[in-house]
Amino acid sequence: MPVIAHGAMVVARTADKLVGSLAERISEKIFAGEYPPGSPLRQEALAEEFAVSRTPIREALRQLEAKGVIEHRPNQGAIVRAHDARDIRDAYQVRAELEGLAISLAAEWITDEQIARMRGAQKKFSVVVDKLIAARRSNPKTRLKDVPSWVESNDDFHNVVIEASGNQRLKQMIRDLHQGFTRNLMLSALTMDGRRMRENVAQHEAILAAIARHDPVEARKAMTHHILRSGELLVWWLEREGGLR
Repeated sequence: MPVIAHGAMVVARTADKLVGSLAERISEKIFAGEYPPGSPLRQEALAEEFAVSRTPIREALRQLEAKGVIEHRPNQGAIVRAHDARDIRDAYQVRAELEGLAISLAAEWITDEQIARMRGAQKKFSVVVDKLIAARRSNPKTRLKDVPSWVESNDDFHNVVIEASGNQRLKQMIRDLHQGFTRNLMLSALTMDGRRMRENVAQHEAILAAIARHDPVEARKAMTHHILRSGELLVWWLEREGGLR
C-alpha cells in the first residue's frame, strides 16, 4: 500500500475515534442532566468546552441525532430531545427484550464470582433503599444524598448480567438505549415513594434467584417484567408532573 494512502487511513481512523469519543462524552453529560431536555447544543460552545474544532463536534451531533438522543429544529439547531410517553414506552419495550436476551444468555455462562458480585450490588441497593425510605419518612422534603450510590448499585447489578451474557454487540445496543434518558429524570421517578422502591428491590431479588439457579426462562421473565415496570413508572411520574409533551 502506498505510504500516502496508509497515512490517509490512519488520519481517518483517528478522526473517527475522536468523533466517537465526543459523541460519548456529550451523551454522558445529557444522561447526567448537565444538558437538560430541550436545551440547545451550540457547536461553537461545545467546541470550546471540549477544546476541538467545530467539524468533529458537528459529526458527533449527527451520530447522536441518528440515535435519537438529540434533534435538529429549524432556526434552533441541535436540541437535547425531550421524550414523550410513546418514546419512553417504545424504548423500554426494546430494552426489556434486549436485557431479557442478555440474562437468558448469562444464565448459562455466569460464574460464581459474577453471581457474588450481583448479590453484593443487590445488598448495597437494598440498604440504600432502606435509608432513602427512612429519610423520606422523617422529612418528605429531605435531599436524597444517597441517590448516587442507589444508581451505582443498580447499574452494577445490571452490568454484571450484560457482562455475563458475553455478547458485545448486545452490550452496545443496550447502552445506546440508555442514551437520551437523563439520570435525574429516572431518579426522580423511581425514588418517589417507599412502595415503589421496595417493588424495585423485590424485582431484583427475583432476577437474582432465577439466574443463581441458572434458569434462563424464569430469569428472562423476571428481567422483562422489571424493565417494563420501570418504564411504566417513568411514564406515570412524568405525566403526573406534567413533564411529557
